[in-house]
Amino acid sequence: MNMKTKEITMIGLMAALTCIAGPLSLPLPFSPVPISLTNLAVYFAVYLLGMKRGTISYCVYLLLGLAGMPVFSAFTSGPAKLLGPTGGYLIGFVFMAVICGWFVDRWNGKPVPSFIGMVAGTAVCYAFGTAWLAYQAKMGFGAALAAGVLPFLLGDAVKIVLSIAVGMPVRVRVRKAVFN
Repeated sequence: MNMKTKEITMIGLMAALTCIAGPLSLPLPFSPVPISLTNLAVYFAVYLLGMKRGTISYCVYLLLGLAGMPVFSAFTSGPAKLLGPTGGYLIGFVFMAVICGWFVDRWNGKPVPSFIGMVAGTAVCYAFGTAWLAYQAKMGFGAALAAGVLPFLLGDAVKIVLSIAVGMPVRVRVRKAVFN
C-alpha cells in the first residue's frame, strides 16, 4: 500500500487521538476492566480512515503503549498490561478495527451497515477479552462475561452511534481533503 503524506498524517492523528482517549478511564469496583474511551477512538478512526489505515492507527497506538508510553487505561503501559487481565481486549481491538473497517469500506460509510460492522467487531473484541480475562483472573467464562462485557454493552452502543453521527460529516471532509 503506497501512502501519501496526507494519509500517513491522518493515521498519526488518529493514533494520537487514541493515545489521548485511551488513558481516560473509569475503574469499576466490581471488575478489573475499566470503562475506557479506546474503543470510541477506534470506531472513529476506522469510520474516517477505513479498514487498513484505521487498523494501522490502532496498531501504532498499541506499539506506543507496549514501548512504555502511558497510553493504556489509567495511564499505564508496557507488556505487563498486555499480559494482564485486560490484555485480551487490547489485542481484540486489532480484530475489531479490521471487522468494523471492512464494513465501513464495503458499504462506503453508510450508517446501518457501519453500525452492524461495529457491533460485530465489538463482539469479537469481547470474545478475545473475555477469554483472556477468564484465563488470567482464574474465573469462569460466565463470571468473566459478567465482569468484562455486560457492564459495557449500553455504553459501547452509545459510542458506536456517536462515532457514526460525528464521523459522517467529518468522513466526507477527510475523504475529500486526504484521499482524493
